[in-house]
Amino acid sequence: MFTQEVAFLLNIIMLLDAIIVIISGFLSYYIFFDVIKNYKIELLSSFLIYTIIFLIFINNFVMAQVGFYSSRRPHSFREVVQKLVIAVGLDICLLTAGYYFTHIYVPPRFLILYGTILFVFLFLEKVGIELFLIKRQKKGVNVRRILLVGNDKRIKYVNDALRDQRSWGHKVVGFLTVTENDISEGGLSSFSDIPYLGTLAKFKDILITEIIDEVIFCLSNKYSKFNVRPYLDICHKAGISYRIVPAMYSPKSGEHFMLEKIQQIPTLVMLTHNINVSGLLYKRVLDIFVGLIGCFILLFLYPIVGLAIKLDSEGPVIFKQKRVGMNGRIFTLYKFRTMYKDAEERKKELMKKNIMKGQIFKIKDDPRITRVGRFLRKTSLDEFPQFINVLLGQMSVVGTRPPTPDEVREYELWHLKRICIKPGITGLWQISGRNEITDFNEIVKLDLKYIENWRFLDDIYIILKTIIVVLKRKGAV
Repeated sequence: MFTQEVAFLLNIIMLLDAIIVIISGFLSYYIFFDVIKNYKIELLSSFLIYTIIFLIFINNFVMAQVGFYSSRRPHSFREVVQKLVIAVGLDICLLTAGYYFTHIYVPPRFLILYGTILFVFLFLEKVGIELFLIKRQKKGVNVRRILLVGNDKRIKYVNDALRDQRSWGHKVVGFLTVTENDISEGGLSSFSDIPYLGTLAKFKDILITEIIDEVIFCLSNKYSKFNVRPYLDICHKAGISYRIVPAMYSPKSGEHFMLEKIQQIPTLVMLTHNINVSGLLYKRVLDIFVGLIGCFILLFLYPIVGLAIKLDSEGPVIFKQKRVGMNGRIFTLYKFRTMYKDAEERKKELMKKNIMKGQIFKIKDDPRITRVGRFLRKTSLDEFPQFINVLLGQMSVVGTRPPTPDEVREYELWHLKRICIKPGITGLWQISGRNEITDFNEIVKLDLKYIENWRFLDDIYIILKTIIVVLKRKGAV
């Protein structure tokens, strides 16, 4: 029910957002060109319509990225304002970029007016919807009344989740425990907002005497041998919906569980990263877009850089090396050669000079690097052939550093999580002071931070920050 209700609500919200974009566009046009009449440049009505259509799609995409189209309710009006500032700001920036690339002049003050009106209307809409749902829940109009059954901290987890859950309206009317001893475990008696109704011995009576629409069983592993079937049968006979929180589920940071069906078999899926199917699609589209730009630049760089490499030292222009990709997949990484051709053989004798702590190799003033190679590394031009790997789907523009098979063989178990996604040309490590970090464990922690908290806008930020880092020459990417 929650999934269906959220889908229905979000469809309404997306429709309202689209209507607000249209109203804001025409209202801004009227105010700017009819009320304020000291401007000579006027937008054609057909052009305004194209602008609005463009902004409808952009706005829906941006609003989804900042979290307005999720199943989670906002915690405060301040959160709504912060997210709207980001969303509307991106809307106007992308709209301005569209005008720039199409060589169309639009007065900046018109865009500011459009953004302001759009922000105000969207804020009123978001606040209005939340106030309506809160008022509806307080009145109890068709509010789904929920009974919790469990013990320890699991009831608290579920109760907190229900507070954040978006729906037409639901209320936890109380909770039951398996035994009376459970009331003193995990601080259950501290639940001041939901009443304790007793033990499961009263389960049937509670369903008869109280108004209950749904029961949520959230028993822990402590009761793994407890037979819950009779209580499910009671719910079934009484026509009361129920749901079960799997006993194996234990909320921890970085774990993302999903319930999926393989045909008719329900399964609990634990995602090792925070990138869902739509996120993977957005990420791949970004990879293709940036990858094509990178390969286009590579076409112009190759003759010049290739000639410089050939004149400087013997060996191929492109350096090829086996690297480890997503979940252990081996692929061939491409870079402009920056070292002498016997670099791999000399690595063993230089291992004692390694300044990195852990499963990664780096030394200061590496004698294996050629003169041209030092320039290529300092300017990050040696990385451009990796855009071929991006277009082939072996790498992503943003990800974790692709390790060598020898490095991976030395990994500890928790290090392997850094290769659960595609490796990237750049990443959080590269923009966080690559030259200053010498502990591999710290690098892995940055990688895991990116993996576990991924958002599409983070990739945009990292790409832009990478460009700034390279231009300032703060270190190779």
